[in-house]
Amino acid sequence: MANTPQHDNSANPWLELRRLTPARIALGRTGTSLPTGAQLDFQFAHAQARDAVHLAFDHAGLRQQLSERGRDSLLLHSAAADRHSYLQRPDLGRRLHEDSAQRLREHAQANPGGVDLAIVVADGLSALAVHRHTLPFLARLEEQSVADGWSTSPVVLVEQGRVAVADEVGELLGAKMTVILIGERPGLSSPDSLGLYFTYNPKVGLTDAYRNCISNVRLEGLSYGMAAHRLLYLMREACRRQLSGVNLKDEAQVQTLESDTDTPKSGNFLLSKP
Repeated sequence: MANTPQHDNSANPWLELRRLTPARIALGRTGTSLPTGAQLDFQFAHAQARDAVHLAFDHAGLRQQLSERGRDSLLLHSAAADRHSYLQRPDLGRRLHEDSAQRLREHAQANPGGVDLAIVVADGLSALAVHRHTLPFLARLEEQSVADGWSTSPVVLVEQGRVAVADEVGELLGAKMTVILIGERPGLSSPDSLGLYFTYNPKVGLTDAYRNCISNVRLEGLSYGMAAHRLLYLMREACRRQLSGVNLKDEAQVQTLESDTDTPKSGNFLLSKP
C-alpha cells in the first residue's frame, strides 16, 4: 500500500511574528499569487500612502488650534507654487517664496535680538502626519524648552516646504537653533509618520550632514515624550558643543522598564557595556 502524504499540522512560526511587526510576512498564497484579502489590503495601504502625499495642508485649522493654546504663528510659502511643482522640483521646496522671505525679515526687524529656537512646521510628503502629531508633540517640547529658559519664535508654518527651508527661516530670524516638524514619505504601514530635523546655527546652503533627524514619530512608532526627550538632549548638547549633525550623536539617557531605580540608563545599547 502506497504511503499517503501527511499534512504538517504544526503551527507556522511566521504567523507568530506577524503579531510583532506591521511588515507583510506570512501572507499565504493562492496558487502562485497572494490571497485576495492580502492583495486588497496592499492596495488599500498603497491608496492611503498616495492620499497622504496629495492631502492639502490644513494650515488654517492648525493655526486656529495653536491660537487656542496661546501660541502665535506665521504662515509662509515655499518657492514651489503648487503641489505639482513641489513634487517635481524638490529644490523649490527648500527655499521660501520671496514674499514670505520679506515677511519674515519684517518680523525679525520688529523683534530684534533673535531667538534661541525657531520651530518650523511643513507639510512635506504627508500633511496627514502634521495634522495628527504637531500639537501633542509641541506640547511636550515646549514644556521642557520653557523650563530650560529658551526663547522661541512664533510657530512658522511653511506650505509646500522641505527640510532645508528651516535653514532659511532660522537665518532670517537670527535663531540659534531650528527644528522642523515635517511629514515623512509615507510607507505602506505608516502614512502618518512625522519627522523632526534639528540644526544648530542654521543658514542657507547647509547639507544634511549638519542636521540631526528623529523619525517615525507617531502613535505606532516613537512616542511624543520619547521624541521630545531625544530632541532636547540634542539641543542641550548642541548648545554646549556648538554643533549639530554627524558630529553630534544621540546618546540620550532613557529610563528602561527593567530599571528598578530612578537612575536612567543609557538609551544607546551600542555604546553600553554589558
